[in-house]
Amino acid sequence: MLAELVISLLLVIGGVFGLVGSLGLLKLRQPMQRLHAPTKATTIGVGAALLASVIYAATVKGDPSWQELLIIMFLFITSPVTANFLSKAHLHRTIPPESLPATGTDSPWATLETEDAAQAPAADRKAP
Repeated sequence: MLAELVISLLLVIGGVFGLVGSLGLLKLRQPMQRLHAPTKATTIGVGAALLASVIYAATVKGDPSWQELLIIMFLFITSPVTANFLSKAHLHRTIPPESLPATGTDSPWATLETEDAAQAPAADRKAP
């Protein structure tokens, strides 16, 4: 009975987060805002549904599903990395390097560094 309650709660949580993430992807206007919806809410939604599946397999079938645990791990590792790459690509394509704030180091922003700047000594580099 407790396992069924936990499974039901996880499925409801997963559905709500999935719905909110999907609506956010459709309704938000700015690309950086739209990036937030699938990487945060939908990731938690899919993770909760997969966790409910793991608990169901462990309690009803008596054999935990390792594939779903691996999918959860893969999802929670790749989603932030993908969001980071997408945000850097957006930053690189839409914002001129001169308008970016200083990095606080001798190196420029990682997305805006050219091959020539990467090969130059650190003392020769200028912050944008």
